[in-house]
Amino acid sequence: MECPHLSSSVCIAPDSAKFPNGSPSSWCCSVCRSNKSPWVCLTCSSVHCGRYVNGHAKKHYEDAQIPLPNHKRSEKQEKAQHTVCMDCSSYSTYCYRCDDFVVNDTKLGLVQKVREHLQNLENSAFTADRHRKRKLLENSSLNSKLLKVNGSTTAICATGLRNLGNTCFMNAILQSLSNIEQFCCYFKELPAVELRNGKTAGRRTYHTRSQGDSNVSLVEEFRKTLCALWQGSQTAFSPESLFYVVWKIMPNFRGYQQQDAHEFMRYLLDHLHLELQGGFNGVPRSAILQENSTLSANNKCCINGASTVVTAIFGGILQNEVNCLICGTESRKFDPFLDLSLDIPSQFRSKRSKNQESGPVCSLRDCLRSFTDLEELDETELYMCHKCKKKQKSTKKFWIQKLPKVLCLHLKRFHWTAYLRNKVDTYVEFPLRGLDMKCYLLEPENSGPESCLYDLAAVVVHHGSGVGSGHYTAYAAHEGRWFHFNDSTVTVTDEETVGKAKAYILFYVERQARAGSDKL
Repeated sequence: MECPHLSSSVCIAPDSAKFPNGSPSSWCCSVCRSNKSPWVCLTCSSVHCGRYVNGHAKKHYEDAQIPLPNHKRSEKQEKAQHTVCMDCSSYSTYCYRCDDFVVNDTKLGLVQKVREHLQNLENSAFTADRHRKRKLLENSSLNSKLLKVNGSTTAICATGLRNLGNTCFMNAILQSLSNIEQFCCYFKELPAVELRNGKTAGRRTYHTRSQGDSNVSLVEEFRKTLCALWQGSQTAFSPESLFYVVWKIMPNFRGYQQQDAHEFMRYLLDHLHLELQGGFNGVPRSAILQENSTLSANNKCCINGASTVVTAIFGGILQNEVNCLICGTESRKFDPFLDLSLDIPSQFRSKRSKNQESGPVCSLRDCLRSFTDLEELDETELYMCHKCKKKQKSTKKFWIQKLPKVLCLHLKRFHWTAYLRNKVDTYVEFPLRGLDMKCYLLEPENSGPESCLYDLAAVVVHHGSGVGSGHYTAYAAHEGRWFHFNDSTVTVTDEETVGKAKAYILFYVERQARAGSDKL
């Protein structure tokens, strides 16, 4: 939003000597000394922690609004409001009086100058730290990044993603998608797009909500992020440019509160699909659609218009059968999907006490069976029968008419009960190889011997009790090894550990496509 309080609140010099030493992203709160989510006041340059740590930045603003007893404030102090602060990690600006993020600047461009100065401090601190650690990296640190595979020593090539403030939901999805080879390679091979020229060429971009659509490309920022994740860098990549494009085009995800990873994935895929339909980097829409048509020549699934790489890889088709229980009329409807949301059957949801014997383990097959089994719709879901010409009791059943190349399965772990959204923390057993989907097909006899078999590529896990809290991580397979992605930290893990995870989203790759017989 356009903030009217900048002129009275931005009072510090852009190169103020009052700034603390060290890199801005690691500055400590002047009250609690926490270095998590530091914010700097643009009135007095004091540093405090954000509202999701201990909230001292907001308290600093609130205290500044209360005059001290028997203390007369000068005219200059009256004007200075301490209302605007800047995130020392992502350099976004926030106004407490407007209670929103700020996209405009002062007439002298002080906000941008402070932003660039903080960035220079960050780069200088990083360079100094890199020189200091160079010898350590050559010795002990490098050794810790090595893994013995079949007797030979191999360096870990995966790169972590910095958490920009409760953005683990985004990081887990990005790491999962980056390990779906067919999908990732398509974007990495796209030509780079130049969104800036003239005086701003080569300068870092800070996307804001006030920029025009021509200056924002989700496809380009997504492409750059995917390219950065497997370049072998041992320094975590900061996806801030992508995050601000997300803010621009997906208002639901503005701010730094925890979000639902599945909801983010759906928004991300939908918007990538829409942007690719409209053309990219000067390539006309017709040329992209022609290229995408070769990706999905057989039974292509189209969602919101023409097919793209999103629908060619994740797109499947469901058949929804509804039968009237009064007259027997059958209604069939075909629905495209990018993922399937599966309930965890109620018999597996009850929590057992320590003294209770453990019951049967819920499996992914139980969830799929619950999704596709015949069910009678309740009174709130009466079916409008065209033959009876009124709403009647009915049954419903799903069949899969076409399987996608990458099958994304979302386990519905969050349910509304009264006023709370509770988490179903049940462990669901899932196969790492050979998930057979043939029995859920509408016409299984028309499928090939291996076209219904899927192997696991990635898993997103939610740790914690609620959708608005907790933490997301991801497991993903890359070149025969499993990695655990926890924001900036990437570690090698094993299949046993992956199999014990309480999965939230599962990504399965069609075995035939993985072998390269159906090249995308």
